[in-house]
Amino acid sequence: MKTLSSPSNSTTISGFILLGFPCPREGQILLFVLFFVVYLLTLMGNASIICAVRWDQRLHTPMYLLLANFSFLEIWYVTSTVPNMLANFLSDTKVISFSGCFLQFYFSFSLGSTECFFLAVMAFDRYLAICRPLHYPALMTGRLCNILVIGCWVLGFLWFPVPIIIISQMSFCGSRIIDHFLCDPGPLLALSCSRAPLMEFFWTIIMSLLLFTPFLFIMGSYMLVLRAVFRVPSRDGRRKALSTCGPHVTVVSIFYGSVMVMYLSPTSEHEAGMQKLVTLLYSVVTPLINPMIYSLRNKDMKHAMRKLLKT
Repeated sequence: MKTLSSPSNSTTISGFILLGFPCPREGQILLFVLFFVVYLLTLMGNASIICAVRWDQRLHTPMYLLLANFSFLEIWYVTSTVPNMLANFLSDTKVISFSGCFLQFYFSFSLGSTECFFLAVMAFDRYLAICRPLHYPALMTGRLCNILVIGCWVLGFLWFPVPIIIISQMSFCGSRIIDHFLCDPGPLLALSCSRAPLMEFFWTIIMSLLLFTPFLFIMGSYMLVLRAVFRVPSRDGRRKALSTCGPHVTVVSIFYGSVMVMYLSPTSEHEAGMQKLVTLLYSVVTPLINPMIYSLRNKDMKHAMRKLLKT
């Protein structure tokens, strides 16, 4: 395990201090209650989608199976950050171990990258359903759907091990305070004993590939979808086609908009408060509102939810 050292002496440090949201003790307790409620609502909302898809035979289609897997992913994504944040609110030291910090780093970023790939696959599904409706059942089979889901998870968890291992082997000097509520590459690189321009460049490249490749694929898919929709002669047909894409476009906009602001340049000079706000948007708020976005404007999902609540 790589230790942290101070330039003035040889004292080793066993972990980092996650500063989180500095405020008086009463404020920490209030934040704990707030984020605990948000966490529970996120778990219940996404779990309800999984149960609705599982128990309603009408939802056993590729679109809803992908949505159920996406909700499963969101449960783990929010779990990679919020429980530790809750523990920090009640902690006096707010210390996270070196290994714990980099494990959180790995799992939160791997789950986030898996989400990028899932959003691309869901856009591909909408493209096939709208642009190739007659061939859709033959193209988007259960076997292909399973392959795409497994591929998202495998790619997501293989994307970051190398850069995270490299960062973990760096020497960290001086202050061990991370002015954030999670272990993030920007603050970690800022704590290194010397600047690592090669590592910063490598990080920017892999983040750019991760974000722009799925994002451009999503944009290309929806450009083809829009072209097909505008060729539909009836207004109701166009509205129905667009309504199936609206929730996904909303989620893509929120998620990619906030992530791109933060991670295309990990050492960019964002204020700490802005870093935390934007990180909350994609890591906590997005998993919370996804069930509402995908359910409120979807008649089949609303029917399945009502049916689930009555059981």
